[in-house]
Amino acid sequence: MPVSANAYRSSDADSVAALHKLVLDSLDDDQAADTISIPLAGKSSIADHMVIASGRSTRQVASMAQKLAEKIKHETGRSPRIEGLPTADWVLIDAGDVIVHLFRPEVRSFYNLERMWSFGDAPAAPVPGNA
Repeated sequence: MPVSANAYRSSDADSVAALHKLVLDSLDDDQAADTISIPLAGKSSIADHMVIASGRSTRQVASMAQKLAEKIKHETGRSPRIEGLPTADWVLIDAGDVIVHLFRPEVRSFYNLERMWSFGDAPAAPVPGNA
């Protein structure tokens, strides 16, 4: 029986912050482009953070997704759910408290998740060190 994503949610702010940092550091190490983080705490029950980043090719997107999933499992003991890995145009990694969307640039532009999840707030800020 599959484990629901909410089973991976933590009420500990420190563990949420550590997972968020792990995600951002991994994407930075793998030279993800245009990484942004959208805070969802208090706005959605699905996660506390949504991270969106781009890779230059399907190969880079797939590689970033696989490395990130391995790091999450190694650091937290939790296996994140991954969707879209075979085509790697858009890969979703559900790590419970942090949801990660990795795109090829043209696919990201088409779906424009940043705008959809802005909640009328100011645009999501780029993550420092990721341009």
